[in-house]
Amino acid sequence: MPVYVDREAPKLWRKICSETTIEISLLAENWKIILGGIIFQYIHGLAAHAVHYLHQPGPLLQDSGYALIPELGEDKAYISETLFSFLFFSFVLWTFHPFIFQSKSFHTVLLWCRVLACLVVCQMLRIVTFYSTQLPGPNYHCREGSKLARLPRPESVVEVLLINFPRGMIYGCGDLIFSSHMIFTLLFVLTYHKYGTIRFIKQSAWLLAIIESLLIIASRKHYTVDVVVAWYTVNLVVFFINKKLPELPDRSNASASLQFLPVSSRDKDGRNKDELHRSNNGTSGHI
Repeated sequence: MPVYVDREAPKLWRKICSETTIEISLLAENWKIILGGIIFQYIHGLAAHAVHYLHQPGPLLQDSGYALIPELGEDKAYISETLFSFLFFSFVLWTFHPFIFQSKSFHTVLLWCRVLACLVVCQMLRIVTFYSTQLPGPNYHCREGSKLARLPRPESVVEVLLINFPRGMIYGCGDLIFSSHMIFTLLFVLTYHKYGTIRFIKQSAWLLAIIESLLIIASRKHYTVDVVVAWYTVNLVVFFINKKLPELPDRSNASASLQFLPVSSRDKDGRNKDELHRSNNGTSGHI
């Protein structure tokens, strides 16, 4: 066993270095998209925090999901968050698996460019909807009588910009239609369904997405309409963006990755001169 590890370790290290070189090259070309997507996560968080100042607690709205799905209770609300965290971190780890495993179905940087593009569009639509109409939050800390249901008037702009992270994100109210948790969940499941390779995991991911939807309603974190709108909105956004964006390059051919490696001008000039020399001599360069 130690002999096997000693033999395979250099191969793994070379693969990690090779993948890192390729991904850094791609990141240098697409860093604006990655940075823009990351910055928009703060903008989305800021918008969700700011709408809390407009929230007015009130009686729960009539909801078909609440009538059909038993309430978990405040002490079991962590169940939906636990499942969401599992889905979130599992997807993030999977996007970096080409650095270690032999599977080369996609480039990590290009995949995240696609994911962030879909995520930003969904979040922009979400911001427009929850600012259009503020509904009384169904979550326990958003109900009448809770100290967190209303935020006191901010004393400065800095107080709003800091968004009281992470407490302000966890105990937000007013950002209902549509569910942010379902945006991430469905986007991750759709991405794995398209670029993943294990059928059982694809089926399990869809099942967990359905369970997560039911748990969000059972935890009274969102109304049923928030979850339903997320299901068709995210699917439509991903569908149209996939139509607009070019497909990710196929990495099933090992040589496909070489086109992303940086080539110096000296190499290019040398190669062009060799090709011109062979053309003038009427030879193909083969011995």
